Amino acid sequence: MSIPITVIIAVRNEVKNLPACLLSIEDMDQVIVVDSHSTDGTERVATSMGAEVTQFTYDGGWPKKRNWALRNLSIRNEWVLVLDADERLDDELRREIVEAIGSAAHDGYYLRWKFYFLGRWMKHCWRHGWMLRLFKHGKAEYEDLGLRLEGGWDAEVHENIVLKSGHAASLKNWLIHDSKEDLTYWIGKQNEFSTWNAKRRERQLGESMPKITELFSSDPLRRRKYLKTIFIRLPFRSLGMFLWLYIFNFGFLDGKAGYYFCRLRANHEFNINAKNFELKLHKNSAD
Repeated sequence: MSIPITVIIAVRNEVKNLPACLLSIEDMDQVIVVDSHSTDGTERVATSMGAEVTQFTYDGGWPKKRNWALRNLSIRNEWVLVLDADERLDDELRREIVEAIGSAAHDGYYLRWKFYFLGRWMKHCWRHGWMLRLFKHGKAEYEDLGLRLEGGWDAEVHENIVLKSGHAASLKNWLIHDSKEDLTYWIGKQNEFSTWNAKRRERQLGESMPKITELFSSDPLRRRKYLKTIFIRLPFRSLGMFLWLYIFNFGFLDGKAGYYFCRLRANHEFNINAKNFELKLHKNSAD
């Protein structure tokens, strides 16, 4: 019997990653691939593997791709699971999900990444924060941060899914994140992300600090956001990022791949700072 869940996967030119993702969810009742007019055969692969495919054309506003899908597509199950093409379920997480949706105790569930980089699990240095990915349809949507064309994306990348009502819990098993793209592609995407983050940070620095009680919230998203508001106001953030990931998070135990990852993440923070400085220069010159 199929699992009564609708899976939504937002894609664009993901022919390398999508097959493994779809194989890991082949027992889900409904799989919807929301494509942005891919040119690499993504739609053909998705259709051949039994997924529904719908095309999305971004008009520069809101909602973006995933929220648009949640609001407009024919979702026939109570539960929705949102995945990226480079993510997949293993047997342990699948069994836990089946148990979770059979309980009436919660309206959403946070998942965490088992993140692979250069073929190795970043077990220590990148213990990614919890992400709300499994929820009852209509109970959650992506947050609107007010950013539209920054970074050039038609999909929510750094926006988080937020539960509008009800209660959420966390699942203990890992969501596997393992991209088939090479390092050149990864570094290019990080450069695009830094452009988005620089503009987002400009807004964040103008916002008031949240209450310290957020640090003790039961919601992991609220805790992470509070810590980030502290971090973006610290000096030497690039160096601090490397020391935090490589030394304090024991990234050195993740081998040579872990070292490269920590260095690249520190460089990413440096790029955000440089682009944020550039934005200030442009703003001052305009004034």
